[in-house]
Amino acid sequence: MSNPLTDLLAARGYLLADGATGTNLFNMGLMSGDAPEMWNTEEPKNIIALYKGAVDAGSDLFLTNSFGANASRLKLHGAERRAHELSRVSAELAREVADTAGRKVIVAGSVGPTGEIMEPVGTLSHALAVEMFHETADGLKAGGVDVGWLETISAPEEYRAAAEGFALAGLEWCGTMSFDTAGRTMMGVTSADMVKMVEDLDTPPMAFGANCGTGASDVLRTVLGFVAQSAETGTHRPIIAKGNAGIPKYHDGHIHYDGTPELMADYAVMARACGASIIGGCCGTMPEHLRHMRDALDTRTMESAPSLEEIVAALGAFTSEGDGTGDDTPAPRRTSRRRRAGA
Repeated sequence: MSNPLTDLLAARGYLLADGATGTNLFNMGLMSGDAPEMWNTEEPKNIIALYKGAVDAGSDLFLTNSFGANASRLKLHGAERRAHELSRVSAELAREVADTAGRKVIVAGSVGPTGEIMEPVGTLSHALAVEMFHETADGLKAGGVDVGWLETISAPEEYRAAAEGFALAGLEWCGTMSFDTAGRTMMGVTSADMVKMVEDLDTPPMAFGANCGTGASDVLRTVLGFVAQSAETGTHRPIIAKGNAGIPKYHDGHIHYDGTPELMADYAVMARACGASIIGGCCGTMPEHLRHMRDALDTRTMESAPSLEEIVAALGAFTSEGDGTGDDTPAPRRTSRRRRAGA
């Protein structure tokens, strides 16, 4: 079936996604501990500015401010009954920005984890998780998103529940996991595991991949793992890479990411060479990073996928010895000389 996302990807070959939500909203005055989703109705001008920041920087796709718009997370703020409303409004504001951009821009409805641990390890049942994901997805669809966008998931059980929720809402979707624990998700999923899981779903995502996690180097190693497993199983599905803008550092009471716009430009070119076709940033990624990524993707190329050594030389050392798939050979050490990807 035709979808605006797949149509644009087919036409362009690659897409630039957006950057951070939290980092940019904190710079606008959001306080730590506050629910960003409440700003959809309380500070809509700031949410529109967030969206426009990505679009004006060249993003082909941006995510709605609805990451935590589910009953479980909103319950912490006494707003559990507003999950559908806040999801819908986030999408309506996004639709306004996309429809006035002067070019085709994809609105992706962000859906984050519930914040609870599913059975049998935790107490969240499959049925209740599906219900929460369905509510959020339905609100996003009512607001006009082009596609649902599951992100920062660690548990395969939660990924599967979200897939059912999107299906109940009749919303096509993409989905990423966060590989932040020695090349695995917090619940032990490897890049190879994810490829197998995605292909086994009754309603698989249009595209899948990795977001957040640790540094940009680690995300690219995970993407290489996706590509290797996809080749082994003969599957062909677009891969997403949304890495953080470097490594977080605590300074003067705030978290800062050390990735420069130039580093993220190198990361973007390398991500495409590794096999990703939807490339963006996650935590710490600002419009200035996106502008450099846009320019790099449009003007620079790499003829082949970079080696692990080349990734380290350009983006910094991996944070773990191996990628979690069993080939845990020592990671290349960081060198003092950085080589620009495709320069």
